[in-house]
Amino acid sequence: MPAGPGIPEGLVIPGPELSEQFSRASGPGGQGVNTTDSRVQLSLDLATTTGLTASQRDRALGRLAPRLVGTTLTVAAAEHRSQRRNRAAARERMAGLLREALAPPPPPRRPTKRTRGSQRRRLEAKRRRSEIKARRGRPIE
Repeated sequence: MPAGPGIPEGLVIPGPELSEQFSRASGPGGQGVNTTDSRVQLSLDLATTTGLTASQRDRALGRLAPRLVGTTLTVAAAEHRSQRRNRAAARERMAGLLREALAPPPPPRRPTKRTRGSQRRRLEAKRRRSEIKARRGRPIE
């Protein structure tokens, strides 16, 4: 992955650490749908990968915890008819998940006060609305 937020030097996951499994995908495929294994399941064990630093590993394990089985992140892709395009899609999906997980948290929000003008406009609008409602009622006979 190229450099970005949380990954200043970029990120390279060694190929042997990625585990790919192939199976038959449902959906379109024509005559080859029952004979080709085009669905790709890509797995990466976050606890043992050498592509992450210790702080990156802790952040990824914490943020991706609901998606993990043990410490393994698994992504599947079956939207394309060819295995090659599904492999690329699975790698892109995993890269996106890792990029989101490794991004630093947003800066804390600093509370601000309402401006004097906005408070005045709000109260004037309330007063006008109150007068409109006060004028409603039965007409005087």
